[in-house]
Amino acid sequence: VLAWVVPAAADDLAAIQKLIRKGETTQAIEQLDAHLRTAPDDPQARFLKGVALADSGRRDEAIAVFLKLTEDHPELPESYNNLAVLYAQQGLYERARQALEMAIQAHPSYAIAYENIGDLHVKLASQAYDKAARLDARNKSAPRKLALARDLLAPPAKAPAKAAPATEAPGQ
Repeated sequence: VLAWVVPAAADDLAAIQKLIRKGETTQAIEQLDAHLRTAPDDPQARFLKGVALADSGRRDEAIAVFLKLTEDHPELPESYNNLAVLYAQQGLYERARQALEMAIQAHPSYAIAYENIGDLHVKLASQAYDKAARLDARNKSAPRKLALARDLLAPPAKAPAKAAPATEAPGQ
């Protein structure tokens, strides 16, 4: 979809992806800013900047980048998905759900979004089972269901939400 990206720019973005994977987000952001000065509408570079900002703990800035990408390129599900991950990390589950639904609407076969929306529902169920168990100590089923939900969310199995990694930038 990004056929108009010149090979040099594609090579630059591949090098930036490597920086992000190595955790060198400050350098990646600097290089992305330089690239975006010459190609401000490059959705792949903008996406990578959002990833780098999120990885460096600058969540509010990452959210702003992904929001703007969803406005400018609503057909790209990765931006919605990463926005949802950031919202979920902040406990903004309704916003996360809405963003995941938009990702699915944009790309109905985007498996990561389906998995993330499932994990989001398990997280919400876990909270509800926990509250039910606390409100009624005689309730026998809520603690069992809570344990099952916690098992589903346990780190060894799968992380609660998966961002589209830098290697899955839009257009690749």
